[in-house]
Amino acid sequence: MPNGADTHCPYCALQCAMTLTPAAPAAGAVPAPEAEPAPPLEVSGRDFPTNRGGLCRKGWTSASLLRHNGRVTEPMLKGSDGLHQPISWDQALMFITAAVKDTQKHYGNDAVGVFGGGGLTNEKAYLLGKFARLALRTSRIDYNGRFCMSSAAAAGNRAFGVDRGLPFPVTDLDTASVILMLGSNVAETMPPFVQHLQGARDAGGLIVVDPRRSATAAFTSDGGGLHLQPTPGTDLALLLGISHVVVHEGLADAEYIAANTSGYAAVVRSLSAFWPERVQSITGVPATLIRETARRLAQGARAGGSYILSGRGVEQHVDGTDTATAAINLSLLLGLPGSARSGYGTLTGQGNGQGGREHGQKADQLPGYRKITDPAARAHVAGVWGIDESLIPGPGLPAVELLKSLGKPDGVRCLFVHGANVVVSAPDTNAVIQSLRSLDFLVVCDFFMSETAAEADLVLPVTQWAEEEGTLTNLEGRVIRRRRALTPPPGVRSELWLMARLAELLDAPSTFSDDPETVFEELRLASAGGLADYSGIDYAMLDRDEAAYWPYPVGSTGTPRLFADGFAHADGRAVMVPVTPSKRAVRSFADDSLALATGRLLEHYQSGAQTRRVSELLASQPQARLLIHPGTAASRGIADGDYATVTNERGEVLCRAELSNSVRPDTVFLPFHFPGQENANRLTEATTDPISGMPEFKTSRVWVRKAVSTQERVPAGTRLPLHVKEAS
Repeated sequence: MPNGADTHCPYCALQCAMTLTPAAPAAGAVPAPEAEPAPPLEVSGRDFPTNRGGLCRKGWTSASLLRHNGRVTEPMLKGSDGLHQPISWDQALMFITAAVKDTQKHYGNDAVGVFGGGGLTNEKAYLLGKFARLALRTSRIDYNGRFCMSSAAAAGNRAFGVDRGLPFPVTDLDTASVILMLGSNVAETMPPFVQHLQGARDAGGLIVVDPRRSATAAFTSDGGGLHLQPTPGTDLALLLGISHVVVHEGLADAEYIAANTSGYAAVVRSLSAFWPERVQSITGVPATLIRETARRLAQGARAGGSYILSGRGVEQHVDGTDTATAAINLSLLLGLPGSARSGYGTLTGQGNGQGGREHGQKADQLPGYRKITDPAARAHVAGVWGIDESLIPGPGLPAVELLKSLGKPDGVRCLFVHGANVVVSAPDTNAVIQSLRSLDFLVVCDFFMSETAAEADLVLPVTQWAEEEGTLTNLEGRVIRRRRALTPPPGVRSELWLMARLAELLDAPSTFSDDPETVFEELRLASAGGLADYSGIDYAMLDRDEAAYWPYPVGSTGTPRLFADGFAHADGRAVMVPVTPSKRAVRSFADDSLALATGRLLEHYQSGAQTRRVSELLASQPQARLLIHPGTAASRGIADGDYATVTNERGEVLCRAELSNSVRPDTVFLPFHFPGQENANRLTEATTDPISGMPEFKTSRVWVRKAVSTQERVPAGTRLPLHVKEAS
């Protein structure tokens, strides 16, 4: 067994540094028979710019999953009785190979699909894209980052010509006097990030936009800044109102705009209808706060530094790309991007959400952030792979459309899932479950029998973070090393090994290595010359803890700060694109329905497949709770702790109600980490942004009623009945 390692947290894109060392056995301790095994590794925080030695609860407890009782350690095949039974790896590979060949013989190459994840290492994400296109010969590949960063990425590419979440090191925020946080609750989603807001908070310049008084919004109290609490789904109008003030009060940086942007005149015309009083009537945010926000941002840009940061709260909408574009337009009006002391950025969510969207597991993408439709890109990658360019399929389907196609006559009939739990995390999960069940063959790679794995015909046990080598790219565009600290259990295999073996069995062209460094060396070549160029980065420099920000061409020193010398469009200018709210985005609910907003809790991560298995975290947040305003609850006869049903045309959720003044009277909030009857995504809709493919996660129309239930608390992990009679 390795003697520990310096590595990074397996959870969010902050990628906090940590050191793993073998855990010393507790003297004289005799665990109960039913107790979970003790963690094999001890976690300690390690100094790194993003976390400076600190970790959140999830990071501190991350090692407890490495030898968890629920770990899948053998391939598991579902029998005719619906139960999974262990089989050998040779049998598993035989079943997969036969399923792929039979499916494609009868239905064509695109009848096989792949759904990837933003938590995969760069090596696995890269090889998965290559595996799908060359070994499976399919165009049908996309990933769960489509549910996370797609709108921000589309807006960044449209405006700047490149998409890197933070185009500057996160430590640049430390000296800011004003930071506008749009739809991001970092105090709970990535707690160590909060220290980088302290300078702005001390200056009274932390401005948080969130319909809920979140933990991050609470930092604006006591002179820390401003909290703007718009009606859900009206963020775009709010940003247009702030931009209107910037333009019409002469706060824009005219010299910067003239030298660095195009499209200014059209944007100014588009802002004319969004004066603050009108925006107040749309958003509910007072016109005085709209004006004050604009003035503070402009003052900070001239004096102490202003930053605009966006998160999923403003992006996970059908107009998410346009909303992110409005935030970028505002930043360009103020002259922030590329400035030495100011900037615009978006906060990547998943652990490798940045690198995961750069190297080929997106439907329309090749490594290096190249477009799969670009002849030059195809020729370059084909040369690296040693194949004829014609063997690379064209673009496939974005995630929501891919899931909708499952089991359909011309859709995917055999699906591979890597690093995703779509039964909990995808929109309209009732429909997703039915689609999964209509497949001819479903293969899921996972550490645990997740809700998606439970639906699979074949579950394959794969390595966890501390059992593998590789690289990830954090929210700053900094490439970092994941180091192996522990030998995986017998029977567990790396996904690189799996893809290499299957590629051989499927007679794939090109080569497929199961060695992470060898795969990274090929990734370097494939990315060379692309927007996300990693060609100048290697394992040796990362092992020396050298800072490596892409683009990092051979012979360069990397790019910690983008845009200092212009933008990635041919003329070097950023493009300002006029946007306006759609009728759907500003709709109001006239009857007794409410707007459902979804989000995260401090203790849990993504679908909860991992964190719900950590006893300390589950004990703190064992159930989904519906946050509802006391007045709204009273009108429905709901008391604190009562069960409530939350329903719409897509499904029903049953959960405890928690009365809270942190939410607006017209809004309820539900975390999305829980499965079954508590799954918030039973209610979200699969309607998508026409540009990015992002689903409408944040604003769903629901009806809330008191439910009849027993008074006893339902034990953690207990699945509630499918239907509970509503109170009359």
